[in-house]
Formats: sequence, structure tokens, C-alpha cells
Amino acid sequence: MEHPGSDFPERFDESNLKDKIFLSAIALFAEYGLNGARMEQIAERAGTTKRMVVYHYKTKENLYLRVIEYVYTMIRRSERQLNLAEIPPVEAMVQLVENTFDYHADHPDFIRIICMENMQRGRFIQQSALLRNVNRSALTLLEEILSRGQQKQLFNKQVNARDVHRLMSSFSFHYVANSYSFSMLFEESADPMAQRQYYREMAVQVVLRYTCP
Repeated sequence: MEHPGSDFPERFDESNLKDKIFLSAIALFAEYGLNGARMEQIAERAGTTKRMVVYHYKTKENLYLRVIEYVYTMIRRSERQLNLAEIPPVEAMVQLVENTFDYHADHPDFIRIICMENMQRGRFIQQSALLRNVNRSALTLLEEILSRGQQKQLFNKQVNARDVHRLMSSFSFHYVANSYSFSMLFEESADPMAQRQYYREMAVQVVLRYTCP
């Protein structure tokens, strides 16, 4: 069965001009947002002309929406690839939290683009039916893990998938989105890799304490 957004490739071909334009757009939208990034900049970074950007993607707004759909599709794809259905529920929850934390930490452009879209009050996300379908899998996956754990009395029956998703996403998102301010104010001399491992383990403990009886 094909999943929503499955037309996005696993990897881009940097010899393909359309892919080069898309990668350029991701970087520039993450850096400057929709209003700050210009089509001429996207073209220059991709080694092409504005005319070719328009040929492949029509408008800057259309390209921006495709980028938002792509970054959400990729994080949902990473979750599906964990294949958690056959793993015991507590272990599955641990793996999901760890994957969520690592994905956020390894993909800061994802965080920046979502921050930019929230600054626009979700104007473009509202336009995409694809995003609603793509992101439904995040709750479906958690519902399956929680249900298996609740049947075995491993998870609190009052806990729901939406709240767990918000909890682990919030922790992971804050780690990246506030990394500069938090580190400078509270952890100036800390080792970055040690701090990442510390907060990754904390994320797991927070979610388990919330979900377990």
C-alpha cells in the first residue's frame, strides 16, 4: 500500500536540475522563510535561472508548499521504517521517542521551516490535504503501541496518542529550536554530544513516566 507523499524520493539526484532546485529551496526557505527567500536566490544556488525554477515549480508559493509537504513526509517515513508492530510495546515506545529526538536533532532545517510556517499561522499547511493524511500516521502508530501496552497494563489507559505525540515532539523540537539561546544562557561550557545524549535519555524517561502507570 502506498502512503501519502510517497512520490517524494528517498534521495535526491543532485545531477537532476529539478532536484537541485528543490534542495536549494529547502535550504533557503529554512534560512529566510517564504517572504525572505527569492526565486533568484533559489535559482542561483541551484546553478540555474529563475525561468527554470518557474518552469518546474510555477510559483514560489507552490514550491514552498511542496517543501513543507516534503519535510513532514520525511519524518513520518522515518517512523514507519522503524517497523515497530512486532516489538514489545514499551520497547517500541522507547525506540519511537529516540527516533523522534534524533530526527529533530539531525534535521534542523525541518525545525526552521516549521517555525517559519507557524509564524505565518499555518497559512500554507491549511491548504494541503496531503499533510493531514501524511501526519495521521504519527497518531496511528502511537495508538497501536499504546493499545498493545494498555492491553498488558503497561500503559495508563487514560493516555492518548495525541498527547504523547505532543509531549515527545515538544521536547525534541525545543532541543533544536532553542539550542542557541538555551546553551548560551545555561550550558555555555557543556559538551554538545554529551548534552544531546543526556536530553535524548531524558526524553525517553519523560514519555515513559507519563505513559506508564
